[in-house]
Amino acid sequence: MVHVLGSRMLLSPTDPQRSRDFYGRALGLAVYREFGTGPERGTVYFLGGGFLELSGRSDTPPSPAVRLWLQVPDVRAAHDELLERGVEVLRAPQKEPWGLIEMWIADPDGVRIAVVEVPEDHPLRHRP
Repeated sequence: MVHVLGSRMLLSPTDPQRSRDFYGRALGLAVYREFGTGPERGTVYFLGGGFLELSGRSDTPPSPAVRLWLQVPDVRAAHDELLERGVEVLRAPQKEPWGLIEMWIADPDGVRIAVVEVPEDHPLRHRP
């Protein structure tokens, strides 16, 4: 196995500033670091135990197969906060058959983002 020291998700948005506004202002993600200069500079955001890097520019949006999964402590509170910030909610929070409470949003390029709460009694919170 390769010894992985760190990791991050890389996105090359069609409009870097629009995506920085979405992830930084609308979602409120904290910046880990920035690099380069100008409108296509790179920005790396904290994502809990990982990172999301926006860098470069793409002529086309990412594949619909690219999705993000963001765990939050309270998805209903996140729902209200995101609505206040003008984020379009594709699907309001609801409990899934597998026990997680999920809400769906999308970034400006259509990358779907699951905002997920793991309830206290869910098996993901307990080790056998």
